[in-house]
Amino acid sequence: MIDAEIAAICARARVAARKLAPVDRAAKDEALRALAKRLVDSKADILAANARDMARAESRGTSPAFLDRLALDDRRIEAMAKAVLEIADLTDPVGETITKTKRPSGIEVARVRVPIGVIAMVYEARPNVTAEASALCLKAGNAVVLRGGTEASASNAAIARVVTEALESTHLPRDAVQLVPFADRDAVRVLVQQTETVDLVIPRGGEGLIRAVTEQARVPVVQHYKGVCHMFVDVGADVETAKKLTLDGKLARPSACNALECLLVAEPDAKRLLEPIGRALTEAGCEIRGCEKTREILPNAKPATEDDWGKEYLDRILAVRVVADIGEALAHVARFGSGHTEAICTPNSAHAERWRREVDAACVTVNASTRFHDGGQFGLGAEIGIATSRLHWRGPMGLEALTTMKWVVLGDGQIRG
Repeated sequence: MIDAEIAAICARARVAARKLAPVDRAAKDEALRALAKRLVDSKADILAANARDMARAESRGTSPAFLDRLALDDRRIEAMAKAVLEIADLTDPVGETITKTKRPSGIEVARVRVPIGVIAMVYEARPNVTAEASALCLKAGNAVVLRGGTEASASNAAIARVVTEALESTHLPRDAVQLVPFADRDAVRVLVQQTETVDLVIPRGGEGLIRAVTEQARVPVVQHYKGVCHMFVDVGADVETAKKLTLDGKLARPSACNALECLLVAEPDAKRLLEPIGRALTEAGCEIRGCEKTREILPNAKPATEDDWGKEYLDRILAVRVVADIGEALAHVARFGSGHTEAICTPNSAHAERWRREVDAACVTVNASTRFHDGGQFGLGAEIGIATSRLHWRGPMGLEALTTMKWVVLGDGQIRG
């Protein structure tokens, strides 16, 4: 039954995608604005559904980080609506001419952006993804099949109903956004093997989910396993700046994938830098796990083990390591980083350039928090996820990432012969 129903959902999505692809920007934006209004108008129903999900999750002893991702309130629903409106305001990439050339034969050859087609979105306890993924896919002319986590089933269903109402009220195909109704984990396997109807799978969640999707899929997958983000504090760095960047990166939202997980500090300046940073972290309730040299400066830090390097805590815990210089910092990042976000705090322009050039990650920041690696902060509107793989996209996935291209050839009777 699951196999047949999911196949039918995806087949309907394929039909809807063909209908949606030629729709102009005005019609898509009208639907998005209707969606934003309905999210706010339906706040009471969405919050009631989320309360049921939260109660069920709390009864199971779910972690605080997980509960934070699951929870909705007035502010988060309004943020969802705002994100949808921001997407409506963005330029529509569909139909954009990427390049155009005239060939010696007289033909004109262009590359044009077009929708990918049908996107399968598999995600965990982030009900805001239901609204934001729907909005992004619609704006880029794609149909989307959503398979949210069972822990957010009531919240996702409530938001999906609002999306459907917005589509129907603006005369866009209702099957352009569909929610897989099955809680069975086998539903994910079936969904990501729909090679005839699904063009791309985007998993969003923990490393276990993404690896499972990748292993089971027969459809291309955009990957983002985890966010092990580092910051290297260089010799001569301004203490207040380094402290501010560390606290924001680690504690602003510890459960986010762009949160700081490891601090690297240059040994020649470690005592001056680490004492005030460590004190500020401890006072803010952050547990420090340090190497031996770190613990000589911060004796209250817990001893770090080898498992702490490359660890994604998603909690108020920070690994700290004293390194000899920028070379050792780069080597540590190369070994333990996840390719997400890597930051440097430095007054040295040569070191800043070396960091930009040598770090292999979707995003590098210089004298700025890792928390800026976000679609909204980059001007993309809401993001459908952050890709750390190299194909076909890297970094925050906004509208452009949800398109592909086709070649268009214009002639006046030319033949190749």
